[in-house]
Amino acid sequence: MGNGLKIPPSGALDFLALGALNHRLDPGIVPFRKATQCQIHPSGAEYNCASALSDCFRLKAGLVSAMVDYPLGDLIAERVRAMGLTPFYKRFAHDGVLGPNMATIYSDQGHGVRPPVVFYNRANEAAALLQPGDFDWKAIFAGGVRWFHSGGIFAALSPSTSEVIIEGMQAARKAGAVVSFDLNYREKLWKVSGGAGRAVEVTRRIADLVDVLVGNEEDLQKGLGIPGPDAAGASSLDPRAFFGMIDAVVARHPKVRVVATTLREVRSTNRHAWSAVAWAGGARHVAPTLELDVHDRVGGGDGFAAGFFYGLLAGEPPEEALKLGWAHGALITTFPGDTTMATLEQVHSLSKGGSARIQR
Repeated sequence: MGNGLKIPPSGALDFLALGALNHRLDPGIVPFRKATQCQIHPSGAEYNCASALSDCFRLKAGLVSAMVDYPLGDLIAERVRAMGLTPFYKRFAHDGVLGPNMATIYSDQGHGVRPPVVFYNRANEAAALLQPGDFDWKAIFAGGVRWFHSGGIFAALSPSTSEVIIEGMQAARKAGAVVSFDLNYREKLWKVSGGAGRAVEVTRRIADLVDVLVGNEEDLQKGLGIPGPDAAGASSLDPRAFFGMIDAVVARHPKVRVVATTLREVRSTNRHAWSAVAWAGGARHVAPTLELDVHDRVGGGDGFAAGFFYGLLAGEPPEEALKLGWAHGALITTFPGDTTMATLEQVHSLSKGGSARIQR
């Protein structure tokens, strides 16, 4: 396939993600300080990716996470079921007052020159309480899993969550699964869980177990401590800065066979230029640039990762997998919420240059 990956041909699950489930409160274009109502979107970076592979891409996907037995947990668990995922939960009882809780993400959509604003309430979050030994990985992988995935947001939640990721990845590699990690560097989260130094220390340990890495130049610099190139690209759509860092990434983490990311230039909150790049087995690939009319940008990167993983799982060459990720990530920005509402046919159509003409 030209990417150096050895993906098992079959398994009880095509894809298994490990990460935190949460819910996002979305007041639309109204900022929170003036909001009177919100939409509730169940979310989580790893969940967003797994649910897309199930609901849009029609693969057998599962999710390993924490679940709290109270109404918000019930709401989120219902969406996990609705998206067709097989859940593996460590369950927690809620004490009726302090938790543990399913984390809340607050994110308005912004509009025009006003950007979206994101902040959190992750106090006493159930996912942050997860410990090595909480999951029976041998049983989870017993039927075969083709691909195992986690990400940097979950890694940042507490000292124990990164150890759960490492434990899961070690089990995945032993079971023959491909292992991926989305760096998803979030400065706010790392600031309260050890700072920039700990972020690099933790993420490097994880990256030593990874076959496929997702992350842009900032992720590579702040997550892995990889120095950036001296000459920055002419714009955020210029792939040279990304490609200029790959040799250092692979030298430090020799198991890595594929690195990919989106490229986005924000013209305004509702108008983005969108592209994507991948390095696979030594070859460089760049997706087309598309002008996006953005409804809700949250989840676009997770949507890209899902489409890219799908292409590789389906045996597509890296350049086609990149286009599928690029197309699905673009489509995600046209829907409300964090999870996919796209169909496989829509993704294939856009990846081949389809237009927005009405479909009758």
